[in-house]
Amino acid sequence: MSTHVENAAGWSRQEIARMIARDIPDGSYVNLGIGMPESVVNHIPEDREVIFHTENGLLGMGPAPEPGREDPELINAGKKHVTAVAGAAYFHHADSFAMIRGGHIDICILGAMQVSQSGDLANWSMGAADAAPAVGGAMDLVAGAKQVIVATQHCTKSGAPKLVDKISLPATGLGVVTRVYTDLAILAVGNGAFELLELAPGVELKTLQDKTGAPIVIPAKYSAEQAAV
Repeated sequence: MSTHVENAAGWSRQEIARMIARDIPDGSYVNLGIGMPESVVNHIPEDREVIFHTENGLLGMGPAPEPGREDPELINAGKKHVTAVAGAAYFHHADSFAMIRGGHIDICILGAMQVSQSGDLANWSMGAADAAPAVGGAMDLVAGAKQVIVATQHCTKSGAPKLVDKISLPATGLGVVTRVYTDLAILAVGNGAFELLELAPGVELKTLQDKTGAPIVIPAKYSAEQAAV
């Protein structure tokens, strides 16, 4: 019988979500995009209060419910079952977008197809003729949130870099992303470059750079650590 060890080098999807949850400041108002970002709500430390917002009309979204205890009328924007914490509020879709457009969301966490070294984000269309007809709420979120964080695999299923010099897919927003969390690393985005903040376990600097479609600024401590191995 074969044994498969998931993500022996680097972080798993749940570990990426846990790293993001670790870095969210206490008292933040946070919107979670569809896909990997949805898991962040399940990893917030118990001693920290983070208020989760979903654009379909809920402020105070809690973790996913236990199997068999789902409320069919309580879902997030990705149509996944969620819970509501004590003091949660429900409201009209238009009011939800007024919160977003009014600058009341501290952090928005989204998935990505591409992120450029200038912080440009493409996450809604592959540009094909039969692709989604419109960007939807993501454009409002990247324009209205105070900080945009991306949670994604470092490369596509075919191995192409998602972190690139310039995006080639339809843009969601330009110069909006401030930080990227992937299975290989956590990187800051700004000043026209990716900067390594934290390297995932078992990942070599050369691997990280080879799988990134733009230069990475490497702090001296990482270069020294890997040179000593």
